[in-house]
Amino acid sequence: MGSAVKMRTDYSAVALRRLAKAAKEVNQSRRLLSLAGIMDGMSREDAARIGGMDRQTLRDWVHRFNEDGPDGLKDAWYGGPTPRLSPEQKAELAQIVETGPDLAVDGVVRWRRIDLQRVIADRFGVAYHERYVGKLLKELGFSHVSARPRHPAQDAWIVEEFKKNFPRTLDAHLADLPKGKPIEVWFQDEARIGQKNGVVRQWARRGTRPKQPADQRYQSAYLFGAICPARGKGAAMALPFADTAAMQLHLDEISRHVARGAHAVLLLDRAGWHTTAKLKVPKNITPVLLPSRAPELNPVENVWQYLRANWLSNRVFDGHDAIIDAACEAWQKLIAQPETIESIGMREWAHVGRAS
Repeated sequence: MGSAVKMRTDYSAVALRRLAKAAKEVNQSRRLLSLAGIMDGMSREDAARIGGMDRQTLRDWVHRFNEDGPDGLKDAWYGGPTPRLSPEQKAELAQIVETGPDLAVDGVVRWRRIDLQRVIADRFGVAYHERYVGKLLKELGFSHVSARPRHPAQDAWIVEEFKKNFPRTLDAHLADLPKGKPIEVWFQDEARIGQKNGVVRQWARRGTRPKQPADQRYQSAYLFGAICPARGKGAAMALPFADTAAMQLHLDEISRHVARGAHAVLLLDRAGWHTTAKLKVPKNITPVLLPSRAPELNPVENVWQYLRANWLSNRVFDGHDAIIDAACEAWQKLIAQPETIESIGMREWAHVGRAS
């Protein structure tokens, strides 16, 4: 067995204990106390026991103390391996992911981890495991989400201009109203609900794939829905058809839910039964048409997703009456959650108040 390593003598046991008391790191403090025990003449085994270590570990710390003094007893955290991609390369990869693949060049319409694994190897000469590519994407701020559908003929400039100019649009539509009249912003849309229903994602044990009923019949009905996000209110009707008569019924229903003394601005798409001159628009409602091919401007589209995901999917309906009942029940559950309506429906561009 080797002889005990001699300790430097420029620190006394009292000084070491004083340093241990002032130390901010617990591990440094216990090592200082062990060395103080050695300075007092304690056996190396007993001194090691004070610091919760064995004799060999204590010997290593004595070497560190002799070389660097008390600072040598601090934990030296290893920062991990040097990243194989530089910050500039990571920024370039993020841009590649955000831009998306070119079908003609990359052979795919969406990035998968295995595709990006190949891109990283080809462009940067770095070979990552497919699992690590997913970890890297999360580090860069990406998550695996469903894309929002966009009409292929949509003009993005028109959509942005509509949002930017909405206060002036509002003033133009409401010019005849008395100054100071309370204004409510409502959104309206329709959804077809039927027997040919959707199946949504659910939690299940890894390696299993749960089954849900999927009806193949075609009976359906329409849920006409409108929300006022600022008030957390809604108005809806479940009807057999989507036509002018149904829209008239829904306008009258919305009118009854507008706050007393207020006026509603109703944003809706350009469906034929929304724009026909046969509609008799209630006096407390002013319709404002959204740009064509821009469903993302209407938060009621997100309401439909919420209703399907929570109450209308994974189900089989016996007939038309069951569909109507399910639609009404789902809407009533939504109305009982005004904070959900507000969360889903609030759009900053639409709730800026009347422009001056």
